[in-house]
Amino acid sequence: MNTAELMVKCLEKEGVKYIFGIPGEENLALLNAIHESSIEFITTRHEQGAAFMADVYGRLTGKAGVCLATLGPGATNLVTGVADADGDGAPLVAITGQVGTERMHITSHQFLDLTKMFEPITKRTKMVVRPDTVNEIVRLAFKYAESEKPGATHIDLPVNISKMPVSDEERPLEKQEEPREYADVNSIERAAAAVFKAKRPVILAGSGAVRGECSKALTSFVDELHIPVINTMIAKGIVPFDNPYSLWTIGIPQKDYQNYVLEQADLVICVGYDLVEFAPGKWNPSGKTAIVHIDKRPAHINKLYQPKVEVVGDLSDSLDKIHMRVSQCPEPEWALEIRRRIVEEHEAYARDNSFPMKPQRILQDVRKVMGEDDIVLSDVGAHKMWIARHYNCYQPNTCLISNGFATMGIAVPGAVAAKLLNPDKKVLAISGDGGFMMNCQEIETAVRIGTPFVTLIFNDSHYGLIKWKQLDQYGKSCYVDFTNPDFVKLAEGMHAKGYRIGKAEELIPALEDAFKQKVPAIIDCRVDYEENEKLSGHLKDVYEKLNASVGNSVG
Repeated sequence: MNTAELMVKCLEKEGVKYIFGIPGEENLALLNAIHESSIEFITTRHEQGAAFMADVYGRLTGKAGVCLATLGPGATNLVTGVADADGDGAPLVAITGQVGTERMHITSHQFLDLTKMFEPITKRTKMVVRPDTVNEIVRLAFKYAESEKPGATHIDLPVNISKMPVSDEERPLEKQEEPREYADVNSIERAAAAVFKAKRPVILAGSGAVRGECSKALTSFVDELHIPVINTMIAKGIVPFDNPYSLWTIGIPQKDYQNYVLEQADLVICVGYDLVEFAPGKWNPSGKTAIVHIDKRPAHINKLYQPKVEVVGDLSDSLDKIHMRVSQCPEPEWALEIRRRIVEEHEAYARDNSFPMKPQRILQDVRKVMGEDDIVLSDVGAHKMWIARHYNCYQPNTCLISNGFATMGIAVPGAVAAKLLNPDKKVLAISGDGGFMMNCQEIETAVRIGTPFVTLIFNDSHYGLIKWKQLDQYGKSCYVDFTNPDFVKLAEGMHAKGYRIGKAEELIPALEDAFKQKVPAIIDCRVDYEENEKLSGHLKDVYEKLNASVGNSVG
């Protein structure tokens, strides 16, 4: 048995079912060992696509997704996807080939110090320099990747080490179950007292609530205590959007209804909230709002995020115990009035038949086609802002958004992994035309391995989000225009199915037909991004009206 074969046995022991990547000369021994194992290797068309697939695998399962590349340019191509996983708390293990250790001290073809390169974007990076350490290094990589807060780790395997023999006595290390840890009673009591005394408590739920699987406990907490709840982009669906106390999603650059609600709160109960999701300066700029922090980890240090109480432990248990100690709060009429306005505005767009389609109407139609447990993956661009604001969820992990690192190009490769894991669910990748063209080559991967998801392209021939920001800041735009291929012909050229929307009434039938296909499908839909600028103006008006009406009743 050689080092590569022992590494693969270790990967099997960790429960790895898929590895996403591209073959290379320096990882041949590892590929040969994978071929003889129970692990399925998914050959991608770009290493960035492989990393995004591993990223989404980790988000959906809580177990580390694995991606593999060779040395040099193969390894550098992994970087963006690895950084995305690390930023959003998705467990991922990246494995790279490397030159032999005998060549590292000299200038060598394709050599980079990969452990240094991956250090800023991973929780741990290690090179295997002795065959008898590979089992320890693999176990450490998975332990760090999957422990709270999850993230990315990296293993660098030099080509000569991969082929060296190891003793038959070397075995994969056992994976230990992580014990559940519970908050101390004193912090529970202090948190309950803070909630009891608050006149206008509001919950801000984040990505840790999704990883902590506390949706049921949080929904009960909200329902029985009558506390309004706002979620970050990653925490969509942690409380169903149709819950009467759900005030939907915060996180777009402009101040929205949700920002106003947090400004009026005298206590913000942060459940699984991560500062990287939505900076405290955007909802607590004065630092004067009282905060209760409930999470599996202590709060990060930030001068605008200074909790008066930290409840650290299992989230469901913490919520249940606080709930037991607090009586029902009065109905938050001020917040319910804001919810009524949000819903009324949202529903008004369902009747808009204009074309090019307004993004609000597109997402209304998407919601009608997607089931409660089906999965939408949002790419990054102007459409991400609209998805955050207008695509609502019943369950967590049914709308995946790259938020911490905000990476264009994630949707198509991410959908490959989502469909691989959920063959019986509808999986929809929503991309702008800019983001789609960054990783559209993975449509071929999807065709080849039989993962028939649907891609909906918001087509406007611009980098729409940057144009929006340019117009907001300078009143003009530049360098954001481009041309597109014929997306229907592109789909057909990759042996997928293509659709072009010509009027608003065609979108729902096209989506329904696309989900019946046995191959991936691409839907080209022209979008009216004049709505971007209109939204900026509308939200300024919203704030004035809220201050004039709701603000008076709160004050």
